[in-house]
Amino acid sequence: MNPPMDQTTNTHPRLGPRPLPLHMMTAINSWSSSRGALPILRNASIKWKPQVAERAAKLQKSLPAAPAAESEADPLAAALETEITARLTAFQAGVNAYRRHPYRRQLTDPPTLWESGATRLLDYGPADGRPVLFVPSLINRAYILDLSARRSLMRWLAAETGLRPLLVDWRGPGPAERHFTLTDYITGPLAGALDQAVAAAGGPVPVVGYCMGGLLALALAAQRPADVAGLGLLATPWNFHAERVAQAEALARAVDATAPLLAAYGELPVDIIQSMFSALDPFMVTRKFIRFAATRQDSQAAEEFVALEDWLNDGVPLSGPVARDCLGGWYGRNTPHEGLWEIAGATVRPEAINIPARVLIPQQDRIVPPSSAQALADALPNADASSPPLGHIGMVASARAKSLVWEPLAEWLCDVSDG
Repeated sequence: MNPPMDQTTNTHPRLGPRPLPLHMMTAINSWSSSRGALPILRNASIKWKPQVAERAAKLQKSLPAAPAAESEADPLAAALETEITARLTAFQAGVNAYRRHPYRRQLTDPPTLWESGATRLLDYGPADGRPVLFVPSLINRAYILDLSARRSLMRWLAAETGLRPLLVDWRGPGPAERHFTLTDYITGPLAGALDQAVAAAGGPVPVVGYCMGGLLALALAAQRPADVAGLGLLATPWNFHAERVAQAEALARAVDATAPLLAAYGELPVDIIQSMFSALDPFMVTRKFIRFAATRQDSQAAEEFVALEDWLNDGVPLSGPVARDCLGGWYGRNTPHEGLWEIAGATVRPEAINIPARVLIPQQDRIVPPSSAQALADALPNADASSPPLGHIGMVASARAKSLVWEPLAEWLCDVSDG
């Protein structure tokens, strides 16, 4: 029997989806603009992209002509108004349902094995298990790997394998971390967490990084190869210009525009980060909340949606230097793939990292294009890569994650832990 989802009757409205004003205006402006587009569509004056030109031509031929007089009814315009209203109503219903849903995460954190500044190392046990160090992204909370009683990679590994998961929990930047560069994070708290894992194991340990955490884990392995028994990389980007180059460069320009904010506060706020990344798929939020509006609110599916959305809306700020390194360097100049990304004065070169690597590249990833992650698998000399049919978050927290990711990852981790 599956464990129940964590739940309480607390119904205090949530703030998300963050930033809510942006998502509301995206929906309103997008659908309302259809009013102005209808006459242009009818007179065939739109220059369509080649890949949609044939379909557009068929659509234009099927449209009824506009009424000869303004006083005549226009059924198509009326149908358009009905559709705009229906979509906006459904989106609002989905947002309201989410904000008032009774689910709240209530998992108790495991013991803290070690702590330094804002960073702590969570120990999921068992004490006699073989330690594995897990490194999440700096942008999102670490508990995506411990999302709920039903969707926790950390607790499943601790209960079902002979492994002892140790999870780096970055938390939000404190006064010191607001000045941290990526070098400071990797050679400071991340190196300290590795020291603890190595001490617990009595030797080298596997290190697993998820998303941005995979890049941090890769750089750590480059710095400390003798202490890393194996390198697991889950949905880890490398070639940031493999696809959507214009969007990547736009992110870099956006962080440049925030320079006065970074100078004043030392960090990039969560809502600005969310706004920047929403530009990669501006309508993703509207689509999923319209679907949520049609979901039974007392169902397991609804609870799992809310659990994941709560995590997505519970982000942390980025230190100013890290924001510039990641958004300006990685996205803007593609520094990892171009051989220009340096940590502690040394270029991070995957071709020089000879330890065993397991690279999992989700096929349906809309955040890290599979071709971006595949570039890293191709560069590592001792990598075993596979592509589960899941999305970026689904690979660690969906119903199919256990069979498609957790179990294969656990088998590999046990192998490299045994030497």
